[in-house]
Parts: sequence; structure tokens; C-alpha cells
Amino acid sequence: MREIAGKVAWITGAGSGIGEAAALALAGAGMHVVLSGRRMEALGAVAQKIEAAGGTAMIEVLDVADRDAVYRVAERIAERFDRLDMLVNNAGINIPQRNWGDVTLDGWEEIVNINLNGAFYCIAAALPMMRRQQDGLVVTTASWAGKYVLKFAGPAYNATKHAVVAMSESLNKEECGNGIRATAVCPAEVATPIMDKRPVPVPAEDRAKMVQPEEMGELMLFLARLPETVCLNEVIISPTYNRIYIENLG
Repeated sequence: MREIAGKVAWITGAGSGIGEAAALALAGAGMHVVLSGRRMEALGAVAQKIEAAGGTAMIEVLDVADRDAVYRVAERIAERFDRLDMLVNNAGINIPQRNWGDVTLDGWEEIVNINLNGAFYCIAAALPMMRRQQDGLVVTTASWAGKYVLKFAGPAYNATKHAVVAMSESLNKEECGNGIRATAVCPAEVATPIMDKRPVPVPAEDRAKMVQPEEMGELMLFLARLPETVCLNEVIISPTYNRIYIENLG
């Protein structure tokens, strides 16, 4: 496993859940982390944890659906660090009114703009730095819904997560000659705040059996430490107690 201290990671959706856990794990290994998300207060809390542990964090408030803002953040990363070693493309949402019977056009567009367009904008903004250094890792948080169509996830979430899995592999096909690797991480249920958006509340005892955010953070750290000669194209991960199987949620 390679040394990553001093390298730079940009994490979207870094204010909570998987993004926060990834930031803490990567910073704990000595990476300089750039924290992006829509809520300054949440990002500040994560940055305080990192700095209290002796790490460094740069805050960039960002709505990934704003393509011009995404490019401005990438420019500031280049100005400060002159490199970008890892993009954790993690920002994503779902909404309570998500199924065919109640999803609205506005709801559809909100999910697509963040989950798919936002992921594309961040990759496109990161690629010039990675191409220049002939090295880089793009990790995109997809979902179990990126591999299997899940009724409870809704059509927009299913569609966008399938799309980002395909987009991630297209990076490997087109950019491997530039030393760029891409991994689509496809978790089943993770106990993150997105659970609060479920139309049917998830009991605390079920959340305790799910994959935990800090476990996803450890996975992100594992991916960061892989040698640059190794590409792990996809990771499909689920809790042992998989409600999708047990309760036939798919």
C-alpha cells in the first residue's frame, strides 16, 4: 500500500455521512483535504475535527449542481496545492416523494442535477490537474441502486446511480493511459442522514445493523492507498444483515 501523506483529496458532500467519514479517514492518514458541501456550519464542524487531530482542511462551500462554481473550486485547489490526487465524488440526494406515483418534475430535476450532473461537473473540473500530473483517483459514491433497480429508491435515484457507474467506467476506458483510475462504490444501506428522507422511517435498531459511515471511510482510505498501478473498478458492499434481501425491498 502506498504512502498518501501530503497528497490532496477533494471530497464533495463532506458535511455528513460518507463524505465526512472519508474526510476524517483521509486526513488522518496525512492527506490535505478539501471539504465541499452546501452547509458551511456542517463543513466547519468536520474541519474542526480534522484540525483537532492535527490534520489540515480547506473549506469550499459548493452546490455541485452549479457548474461554474464547481470549476471555481477546482481553480482554487490548483492555486493552493498545484495538484489533486483524489476526488471523492460523493454529493448526492434523494427525496421523500420519489416513486412514479408522487415524483414531480422539479423533484426529478433536483436529483438529476446533483447526483448525475454534479458528479460529471466535478470529474470534468478535476481531470485537467490529474492529466497534467499523469496520476489521479476518482471515487464516485454510487449505490446498490446503481447495480440493481430498487423500488424503494425511486426512478430518478435508480437512473442517476446507474448512470454514474457507467460514467466511472468510461473514465477507466478513456483515461487509463493518463494514469487516472476510477472506482464506483456501490453500497447497500448505509446509516447516514439520507435515511431521514425515506418515505417510511427506518428504525434505530435497523440502522445499527447497516454499514456505518466510518466503515465507508475506511474503504475510501483503502482505495486511496492502493498502488497507482492498480484500479479497483467497482466495489459492491452491503451489510451482512441486508434488509434488501431479508425484507425483499428490491
